[in-house]
Amino acid sequence: MTDRDYVPNLIRPDSQWRELLSDPEYRVLRQGGTEAPFTGEYTDTETEGIYECRACGAELFRSDQKFHSHCGWPSFFAPLAEDRVRYLEDRSIPGRARVEVRCSNCDGHLGHVFEGEGYDTPTDLRYCINSVSMRLREAD
Repeated sequence: MTDRDYVPNLIRPDSQWRELLSDPEYRVLRQGGTEAPFTGEYTDTETEGIYECRACGAELFRSDQKFHSHCGWPSFFAPLAEDRVRYLEDRSIPGRARVEVRCSNCDGHLGHVFEGEGYDTPTDLRYCINSVSMRLREAD
């Protein structure tokens, strides 16, 4: 399936997203915004659990995949499963190609993934994810 054939599982009209999400959540998840660095709820948390999409509740990342990158946003070295996220080429910054990460269930913007930065992780990937796009469901 090509990206242009992609259809999210959860489709809602924009007016419904605006009702369900706070202004900062809407700006990031539906408009592709970014929260300010070092301000997010989960930037430094080490609580055990599953990080879910704040828009639709899809499980995205495990706390044991999270690491301290000191970049200002929560960082993970892998998603819970590859089918939980989708990737888009992002050329919004001239001269700097990036890979956008979106929730595959609702198509909400989560952040970006970077490769080859030298972090001591199993994948050499850094999923730089906005705290406001996720909710932590703590382990029992």
